[in-house]
Amino acid sequence: MFQDKVVWITGASSGIGEAVAHEMARAGAKLVLSARREDELLRVAREIGTKDILILPFDVTDEDILSDVVKQVVDYYGRIDLLLNNAGISHRSYCIDTDMSTYRRLFEVDVFGQIALTQKVLPIMIRQKSGHIAVTASVAGKIGVASRSAYCAAKHAMMGFFDSLRAEVRQHNIRVSCITPGFIRTPVSENALNGDGSRYGKMDDDIKTGMDVSKAAKIIMRGLAKGGKEIVVSQWLESTGLWIKRLFPGLMFWIMAKRAEQEDFK
Repeated sequence: MFQDKVVWITGASSGIGEAVAHEMARAGAKLVLSARREDELLRVAREIGTKDILILPFDVTDEDILSDVVKQVVDYYGRIDLLLNNAGISHRSYCIDTDMSTYRRLFEVDVFGQIALTQKVLPIMIRQKSGHIAVTASVAGKIGVASRSAYCAAKHAMMGFFDSLRAEVRQHNIRVSCITPGFIRTPVSENALNGDGSRYGKMDDDIKTGMDVSKAAKIIMRGLAKGGKEIVVSQWLESTGLWIKRLFPGLMFWIMAKRAEQEDFK
C-alpha cells in the first residue's frame, strides 16, 4: 500500500510521529521527517536505517518558510502522496489560571500550523489528482476535559477544519483522515505547557498506563491504508467515553465534572 509512496510526517522526532515513521519505512515508503529538533530527526533516521529519508527541520508556526519547505520536498521526490500533520503540544491548567498567550500558542501550533502547511500541499495533490492528508487529532477533540481547555479547544477546531476539508477535496481524489488517539505512552504530557507557558514536565498517570506507541502506530497504519475518515486509537476507557458522548452526552458531562472534582492544578 505504501511502497514507494512519498510520506511526509511532521512532529516526527518523538511519540506517534516517530513510531509511524518506523512503520512507514517497513512498508517501503519514501519518508520526509520534520520537526523543530534536527538532532532528534537525525536520530530517528539512523534508527530506521533506510536511505529514502529526507530530513527537513522547521517550525510549523513559521508561515513565511512553508512555501520553500514544500518546494524542497517536491524538488527531492517529485510528489507528495501522504501528509501526516502530527506536530502538536498540549497543556495542563484550569482556564482561570491559563494565560491567553498559552491559548494562542496551542492554536498556532495545533491548528493554524496544520492549516497553513495543508494549504501549501493541496495544490500539489490537486495537480497529481491524488493524495492523502491526515491529522493527529485526539479523543480530546470529541470530549471536553478539565485542565485541558486549550488542548480540547484546539483539537475540536482541528477536527472541524479537516472534516470540512474532506468534503471539499473528495472531487480531486484526495482523502482526509482524522486520527483520534486516546491515552498513548508518549512524552505529550511531559512536553505540555503550564498555564503560564512554562513546561509541565510530568508524565500523567493516564499516559503511563496508556497504549504502547508502537501498537498505536500499527493501528494508524491500518486505518490510513483503508482511507479511514476517523481512525480511533484507544483502549476500552476512551472508546467507551466516545460512545457515551455520542449516545448520552449529559452523562458524559456529569462524568467529566466529577473527574474534575478529583483533580487539582491550582
